[in-house]
Amino acid sequence: MPDIVYPHTERVDVAEEHFGQAIIDPYRWLENSAAVDARVAAWIQAQNEITRAYLETLPGRDLLRQRMGELLDYARFTAPVKRGGRYFFTLHEGPKNQPSLYMRDSVDGENCLLMDPNSWSEDGADALGEWEASDDGRLVAFGVQTGGEDWRRIKVLEVEDGKVLDDEIRWARFTRIAWAPDGTGFFYSRFPEPEAGKAAIAGVANQAVYFHRLGTSQANDRLIYSTPDRPHLLHMADRLANGRYLHIISTPGSNEAALTVVDLGSKHWTPRTIVPDLKSEWTVFGNDGTRLILTTTYGAECRRVVSLDLAETEPQPTEIVAEAEGKAVLNDAAILGGRLLVAYLRDAKTEIRRFTLDGKEDGIVELPGIGSAGGFRGNQEEDEAFFVFTSLNAPTSIYRYDVATGTVTPWAEPLVPVDVERFVVEQRFYRSKDDTKVPIFVMRRKDVASPAPTLLYGYGGFGISQIPCYNPLQLAWVEQGGVLAVANIRGGGEYGRAWHRAGKLENKQNAFDDFIAAGEFLKQAGIALHDGLAIQGESGGGLLVGAVTNQRPELFDVALPGVGVMDMLRYEKFTGGMLWAGEFGSPAEEAHFHNLMSYSPYHTIKPGRNYPAILATTADADDRVVPAHTFKYVAALQAADLGPRPHLVRIETRAGHGAGMPLDKVIAHHADMWAFAAYWTGLKITSTR
Repeated sequence: MPDIVYPHTERVDVAEEHFGQAIIDPYRWLENSAAVDARVAAWIQAQNEITRAYLETLPGRDLLRQRMGELLDYARFTAPVKRGGRYFFTLHEGPKNQPSLYMRDSVDGENCLLMDPNSWSEDGADALGEWEASDDGRLVAFGVQTGGEDWRRIKVLEVEDGKVLDDEIRWARFTRIAWAPDGTGFFYSRFPEPEAGKAAIAGVANQAVYFHRLGTSQANDRLIYSTPDRPHLLHMADRLANGRYLHIISTPGSNEAALTVVDLGSKHWTPRTIVPDLKSEWTVFGNDGTRLILTTTYGAECRRVVSLDLAETEPQPTEIVAEAEGKAVLNDAAILGGRLLVAYLRDAKTEIRRFTLDGKEDGIVELPGIGSAGGFRGNQEEDEAFFVFTSLNAPTSIYRYDVATGTVTPWAEPLVPVDVERFVVEQRFYRSKDDTKVPIFVMRRKDVASPAPTLLYGYGGFGISQIPCYNPLQLAWVEQGGVLAVANIRGGGEYGRAWHRAGKLENKQNAFDDFIAAGEFLKQAGIALHDGLAIQGESGGGLLVGAVTNQRPELFDVALPGVGVMDMLRYEKFTGGMLWAGEFGSPAEEAHFHNLMSYSPYHTIKPGRNYPAILATTADADDRVVPAHTFKYVAALQAADLGPRPHLVRIETRAGHGAGMPLDKVIAHHADMWAFAAYWTGLKITSTR
């Protein structure tokens, strides 16, 4: 490969003092919006041109793109939601850019197309966001996502005639949609209207829950709940089908939340806060008269099932299902057919147990194999239920479950264009720096027995578990003879709150140590080639990849940080960054500042070391982790003496943090990353599969 001459990036040495330490921020001007700063727009164009020219030279790139399209050419369903005798679900048909909303009049009836987002824009970048059908199944309220942004416009569809009503809600973001019991309107969460031209950089503050009555202007919507004294709380309003109560979860961005309820059977809809503090998780999934049925971490590190009786003056949790033994983490729960169905993660694999409504054990649900299951759908009183099952080598399938008989039958089982029997998945365990035992999933072709180029994926934050899921894009790597590894590092939720706490705030280094140890394990165990290890992560995982690359550049051969949080001293300044302070700590506090400074990818690059090949990725419309994080990080990489390997950035247009990205862009994005990783790890891409 010829030497790369990077575009010139101007240094403007902005200096600030933080707790007696001078911090130089030479690329702060890259925080400006490209829409208003021509220098930033020119920088983006120059970076994309040099990256595009380099990627076009990579062998196998076109073969990967073609094969990914083939691997994704099958029908992908979501579990159906039954309302008024109708079954609503989304279906992503083969190579189409976006999934569409469908309905059936009976469980095995014909698919009826309700709306097709593929017709909403020429480039396929507008997508269906949140949606919810009314209790009687006559109406569907749905969010429109434009060009990858987090903002939503909410509209309403009449199911019978396919007419979209004139109602339109603006400035909804991080919202759910909950219909009133009588279908006259719905509840949603919105922010104040941003200043003209500043929606893309608007902060996340003063969200409130409103009720919109159909046929009226949004200006007349009724304010239901807000916390002006705590402007940085998010408020998520929801209601169970046929339920009496609206329940509102209020959170500063962490898993812990306050709980407020509104009795929709009352005249005045007065909010009543049941849990005022932010110390535990509370998730409502059932309603029995005045009793709410919830999962919670209150008194249970790995969650338990409790009830709260709203007839009491001060409702206190009454235990129904105790916290499980043996590090099994409650991950999902539902009341279906008069039974409690509870999904647990044990070493990041799912098992589903049944209980009576008073908490007595009532057997298990037999799963199709070892993998991930949940996403229960159904009604409390009906025996018909649905759930999702998937694994690294098991395509995502929808199963129908008869609660009365215990029978599990396929409802939507995809016919994928690949023989999944060619692949083997195993779970291994390794020891981290402090001797903590960490699980890791490894997938490869059955005939690959010697060390091979390996793609290691990780996240490690916000209590999010990395469960095994079928991903045709990752399969394209494994099909070529590469290995895929997914590490369940600390900071996730695989072993409950303790596992999460062990990788957040002042313990964040544990997540990095776990990921580094995963790389060492893969090489020492003869899974990865000695010079063939690529690492990938997105969002919080992009931070992970950036941090460990700085800490152990010689361990990794390729780094693929995507939409990462790279400037840990300024993340609170952008859009929703304030919501992450509970995970990372605020740089405005001295103890947190020093911790953040110790690993911030932008600030801890080590000149004079040989770095791996780096392809950072971001998108111009990302209003969650703004692209300035990646811009500044890449500018700093390119300015430093880090050895001969390329350090490039790929900047997608009309795309955001990931959700809603059209399939053709998703495929092109991953084909570029895999071709880049293949070249620098020695994986030969061929048309033979």
